[in-house]
This record gives sequence, structure tokens and C-alpha cells, in this order.
Amino acid sequence: MKGDRVEMVVDAGDTTRTYEVVASRAGRRVETAVRRGVVEVSEVTRSGSVVRTARFMATRVLALVEQPVPREDASERPRGDDPAS
Repeated sequence: MKGDRVEMVVDAGDTTRTYEVVASRAGRRVETAVRRGVVEVSEVTRSGSVVRTARFMATRVLALVEQPVPREDASERPRGDDPAS
């Protein structure tokens, strides 16, 4: 969903670097995968096509923070707070 993002803090030798992958358009999402010692974060379209990918060695990744966009679900609203009534 647009606005979803993943922040990665990576060890770059003598310092750390922060990278961010954001779902930049409506209908896109951010997917995270760890395979064979590599952390891969991709921005993906609705149809599943990868738009861009960030890959890092898992041993170098210090932090991986997924930050979804807050979504309001009708089932989470308290009673009497329904805009339709």
C-alpha cells in the first residue's frame, strides 16, 4: 500500500548507513525476504512486478524496521462511531 516503508541500518565498516525503501505509488507494496544470507527488500506493483530492490548481506544488516501505513478498519471502530448512522 502506498506509504508502506522499510528502513534498514547497515554496517558499512567504520560507520553505519540507513537505507529506506518506500511504496511510492498507489497499489504498490514493500516485500522483505531473507534468502541464502542475503536480505532483499523490494517495491512491488499490484501485478507482482518488481520496481526496485535493495540487497544486503545478512551479516551486515544491524536493523530492519517495517513501518506500515496505519489503516482504519471498520471492525476496529467503537460502536456509535459509525459515520453511516
